[in-house]
Amino acid sequence: MKRISPERKAATLAKLLPPYNMTVSAVAQMEGISEATLYNWRSQAKAEGKPVPGADKNSEQWPAQARLAVIIETATLSETDIAAYCRKKGLYPEQITQW
Repeated sequence: MKRISPERKAATLAKLLPPYNMTVSAVAQMEGISEATLYNWRSQAKAEGKPVPGADKNSEQWPAQARLAVIIETATLSETDIAAYCRKKGLYPEQITQW
């Protein structure tokens, strides 16, 4: 079993967060690690209090960087695409407009 540095773990987990918002399976395939390993790292990071996707944070509590990433990602989308994006991210289109 190979050892992976804490820096690489952090960089890999960062791909799950805004502005990247990649899926676990996509990151696992890209990094050449198993999905189970990535889920384990995510659980460990969550236990340490680090930000991870699915940390049950209300979108109103998102940091400014995450909000800006959403605004940029949705800037060129149609209303239909924004609605689909919002369903995927657990947002309301009105929140994006408000930000």
